[in-house]
Amino acid sequence: MTKTDAPPRWDRRMQQRLVHGEAAALGELYDRFASLVHGLARRVLGDEQAADSITREVFAQVWQHPDAYDPAQGPLRSWVAALAHRLAVQRLRVTETAAPAAGGTGSPEELEHKVRRASVAARADHIVHSMPAPLRAALELACFQRCDYRQTAAALGVGEDEARRRLRLGLQLLSTAHDAGRGTGGPGAPPGPGGAA
Repeated sequence: MTKTDAPPRWDRRMQQRLVHGEAAALGELYDRFASLVHGLARRVLGDEQAADSITREVFAQVWQHPDAYDPAQGPLRSWVAALAHRLAVQRLRVTETAAPAAGGTGSPEELEHKVRRASVAARADHIVHSMPAPLRAALELACFQRCDYRQTAAALGVGEDEARRRLRLGLQLLSTAHDAGRGTGGPGAPPGPGGAA
């Protein structure tokens, strides 16, 4: 790993603090990533209480196994998001598999489709929240306020070429969410490159 590829100092220091059992570090980590974890779990499971449960489980696992994070594999944020995604997909599989036994009609193919769809949606959420603010702002204007590139440029105070560039890059990043659902990792694979979100 080159020096420029090294994870941020905060990630390495946070892991060290967790390994040493510093409770304040867990609180700091929770403050920083709880909304990300909860949002991913809610997107996959479609249930607020289940998302609360997954959030507690993620931070319990981080506290119990902080050495499972390998800074060489990427940012701590991505590792936590991948853990949340994996646990939420596991819960979805258990819940959906139990549903037919309770009188439902879900087939294994329907379950896989639901898991794939939830994984793509969770990955898209993560991508949008992780992308640089200028790209996110351009996408929000185009998608939610139905602005064209000229209106987006005016609203952001940038040139039309720059607005088009931001929209194109943002859409390219978002397209990877769908591609990941069809990738070699399969529908239950954690989001992100190398198995990270």
